Amino acid sequence: MDDSVFHRLYEQYHHDVFNFLIYLTGDRHQSEDLMHEVYVRVLRAYAGFEGKSSEKTWLFSIAKNVAIDHFRKKAVRQKHHFDQFDWEESVLVSSTGLPDEVAALNEDMQQLLRVLNTCTGDQKMVIILRYFQELSITKTAETLGWSEGKVKTTQHRAIKVLQKKLNALSEEGGR
Repeated sequence: MDDSVFHRLYEQYHHDVFNFLIYLTGDRHQSEDLMHEVYVRVLRAYAGFEGKSSEKTWLFSIAKNVAIDHFRKKAVRQKHHFDQFDWEESVLVSSTGLPDEVAALNEDMQQLLRVLNTCTGDQKMVIILRYFQELSITKTAETLGWSEGKVKTTQHRAIKVLQKKLNALSEEGGR
């Protein structure tokens, strides 16, 4: 991989990839570590990149895989045995507080992100890619290696879960 190609990819997409990782992990330092792994994988895999998807979609796909690997390793370490991490059913909650970028957001957005942490990993990834990274259904499907139908179904279910939980919080808060 040519240095100029690597630098262009980094300069053009590192903010989006970093934000994606922050929303997934909820931890700035962990996201920085995962960013390094993303770009190590980019260096190794770029020769095989065929351009069937956009570079941004390809980078998000790598970041998704890096995040999945991270959560699998974390789950194994926490359980001290090798049960398979179920990405579709597991809830991803950071052990640390909200990162500075999230803490600076308004209260409604912070509440949405806290509720998003109670969704499954699949639901969380779809919401982040579709609404935070503003990817189309097609690009989200490419990133996740899914059908567009699975993206639509997962998005629909995630929105229903988010609405239900946000409504419950509003009722508790007397809004």
